[in-house]
Amino acid sequence: MKSKKILLVQGGTSSEREVSLRSGRACIKALKQLKHKVLVFDPAKEHFSKIKKYKKKVDLIFNALHGRDGEDGVAQSYFEYFKIPYTHSGITSSMNAMDKIISKKMFKKNNLLTPNYIFINSVNFKKKLKKEILKKLNYPLIVKPSNEGSSVGVEICQNFNQLKISVVKLIKNYKTLIIENYISGKEIQVAVINGKSLGAIELQPKRKFYDYEAKYSKSARTKHVMPANISKKKYNEVLKLGKQAHRILNCRGITRSDFKFANNKFYLLEINTQPGMTDLSLVPEISKYVGINFKMLIKKIIDDVSLNR
Repeated sequence: MKSKKILLVQGGTSSEREVSLRSGRACIKALKQLKHKVLVFDPAKEHFSKIKKYKKKVDLIFNALHGRDGEDGVAQSYFEYFKIPYTHSGITSSMNAMDKIISKKMFKKNNLLTPNYIFINSVNFKKKLKKEILKKLNYPLIVKPSNEGSSVGVEICQNFNQLKISVVKLIKNYKTLIIENYISGKEIQVAVINGKSLGAIELQPKRKFYDYEAKYSKSARTKHVMPANISKKKYNEVLKLGKQAHRILNCRGITRSDFKFANNKFYLLEINTQPGMTDLSLVPEISKYVGINFKMLIKKIIDDVSLNR
């Protein structure tokens, strides 16, 4: 395999910076094992526009960013503008996946089951809150920002008073919130790479739900069950649904779709176009189970680079 010069973009200024840096370290190690030369760019230290200076120095960009600017189409816009081929999904797919309101509408339009929800913003939340919830939703409820990842800002509310407190707190930092029915059931996550489902893993968090701490802290002691403990028929069904979600949003490279399994049905919560690549991350774990080690996973990701994604 020919050695390439790769610009790995990591860090950034989002609430998921530390996770991105951990993903970046793991990916750098694998890329070097694959005999590639790696340069590193951190948008927290230099503006995205400075990527221009690498245009003639690198063959491609490996996007290891998470959260705002990294997986919402912003970074991808710069990669496209400077015409440097890059990994993972393109501008529109990234933007649609990160915006949970848009992605939910797309899921529903394509007959994928997703929890009932409403969205509110800083202008209408006082008027809309009680009226809309009484009509459409049932407690317990999940409140979360419409454009964050890694379960940042997610809260469970058992009654209206808890909901009001959570909304007032979150609306100060986020323009738009989603309020949706909490689905009590198995946490199932599906990895898809280059349009093909790899496998499905079940998560059994010791905490109330699979939040940021449960995802990234070993002390949270979240149990990972691979493959997911469901029937073969249901396992194949959720693999198909993960692949379908990937296709509906026209994603590229690798994605992870998050489901809840309850009442013999799969509810699609969201799709992640920049899944974590840390030592606790799910996509590498799923890949390993199906015979693809971390180094080969990274190779598959960079083999798919392009522009106009």
